[in-house]
Amino acid sequence: MPYKIKVFKKSGPPNEAQLLSGMERVIFHLEHHRVAILIGVLMLVLAAAVVGVVIWYDYRQAEQAVELEQRAARLYFGRPVHEPEQARIRLKEAISQYRQLVEQYPRSPSAQLGLYRLGNALVESNELVGAIEAYKKYIATYRANQLVLGLVSQRLGYAYLLRGDHEQAAKAFSDVLALPGALNKDHALLELGKLEEARSRPEGALSHYQDLTQRYPRSPFAGEAGIRIKALGAKMGPEEGASTQGSEESPPQASEGNKQAPSEEP
Repeated sequence: MPYKIKVFKKSGPPNEAQLLSGMERVIFHLEHHRVAILIGVLMLVLAAAVVGVVIWYDYRQAEQAVELEQRAARLYFGRPVHEPEQARIRLKEAISQYRQLVEQYPRSPSAQLGLYRLGNALVESNELVGAIEAYKKYIATYRANQLVLGLVSQRLGYAYLLRGDHEQAAKAFSDVLALPGALNKDHALLELGKLEEARSRPEGALSHYQDLTQRYPRSPFAGEAGIRIKALGAKMGPEEGASTQGSEESPPQASEGNKQAPSEEP
């Protein structure tokens, strides 16, 4: 049986990387890729600096917005009662500063309140088109704040009423009823009833007044609604009057009866 001679493959001398220890290998790797690592570190530092600048800028913007809103509020609420001309001048200045607030600092928390008060100030200045635009912009921008959104929709309805646009006013008041978080639904129902009366629609007015007295029996507007129900019932005749009296005396719903109308200034 012949013998086979095993031939061992000769390996060359170890290269430089194989002769290095673990720490030396790390250092060698860093040296080899030092340009890429330096660029990465610089990018991280630059990104951190950008984030810091953005945070500082937002903080400074919010701070300046608060100062501007406070100046506008002092002008708006500090108008002299017995000096009409001075009050008119201050109202114009307040409108100008509220406009500056919502245009220059739209992302600040103060812009939300400023936009609402801008609409109110424009109504007082009889600039109804501008007021309607301000209220509609608020509704489109701040949908999450439904409590204040209900007040803004009601104010929008009043602005349309002052312009004589009953259709849009009714829509704005009805929008309040569609907001789950609105606390002024009782007031909106009263305004819808009054609007139906003004449009010579007693049946529609009665429906809104009855809805108000049944759903919100403890509302401060329930008493006025009850008086209007009786007055309309007397005008509409005995048959309609009897039906409205029966509707008025039906037991109220307990689910929303304890709600009260909120203040119109958030």
